[in-house]
This record gives sequence, C-alpha cells and structure tokens, in this order.
Amino acid sequence: MDSKTLPNIDDLGRLPNARKAAALDLLFEPSAEIHQTLIPVIKSRQHTSYNELIESCRNTLVSIASKSTASKPDQNLLAILGSHPRLGAKKVESAQSAAEQAKLGGESEVLARLNREYEQRFPGLRYVVFVNGRGRPEIMDDMKARMDRGDFGKEVDAALHVLLPSAAMQRD
Repeated sequence: MDSKTLPNIDDLGRLPNARKAAALDLLFEPSAEIHQTLIPVIKSRQHTSYNELIESCRNTLVSIASKSTASKPDQNLLAILGSHPRLGAKKVESAQSAAEQAKLGGESEVLARLNREYEQRFPGLRYVVFVNGRGRPEIMDDMKARMDRGDFGKEVDAALHVLLPSAAMQRD
C-alpha cells in the first residue's frame, strides 16, 4: 500500500499501526488523536468493508461525544474535531479538504474573523461544513446562523458529520 491508497479491508487489522494510521488519514483528517482513538477500533474486530469500519468509528466518537458537554468537553474529542482545517485555511493536509477549500478561494479577512468568533463562541471546536459547491457568502451566512443558535451539542454533531463521511448522526 502506498500512502495514497487504502489497503484491502481484510488486511487492515494485521498491518502495523503506522499503516493503520495512514489509512485513517485517508478516511478522515491526519491527526494523532484520531490515530490514538480509532486504531483500537480497527484492532477490535475484523471489518468486512470500509463502510462498516467507518460506522464503528462513528459509534466510538458518538459515544465519546455523548459524554461531552459545553461545560465539560472531552479534550480528546475536541482535539479530534480540531483536526479539521479552518474554513479557508491555506495549508490543508487531506486531499478531500484541500479540494473543498480550493472552491472557497482562500481565507479572506472576513472569513478569518468569523473563524475566530466561532472558536470563541464554541471553545475547542472549529466551524466545519460540507462546501458542496456553495459559495463563500452562503457558507458565511450559515456560520453566523450557527453561532447565533449557540448550541454546543449541535456543533459537535455537525463536526462529526463532516469528519465521518456518510449518513447524518443524531445524539441522544
């Protein structure tokens, strides 16, 4: 396996941790916290597909998130969610995020200010959203609306939804 392709799912559990980490980097964002939290998920059982592995990872992170509150956030969860680059960031490690960021045309002064305001409103979180061809004005309006809503739990859910590719998640 080179660092840009996923290994066969049947082999993943037997690979060295460094190769498991490289696979997680392709699925999510490069992050030591993601490695620390999700390599045990890979080791826990044989997964028959990457969708199944992602679902196992989702369950692990949702479990962590369910115990995290705005007044007492789980620091490991915040580090995982903080692995996603800031909207408009110039340096982006994952190919998926780089492609989305390119559509926004870089970080403007207004977007940089909104990122700071968001992170002050929700300490430890970063504003994340699927760009999906939406322009900067629509994204910034969404960012403002979410800050006005002020719901830490919904922001954690939104970040997990972007971090974990597939269906929407709901916290209990």
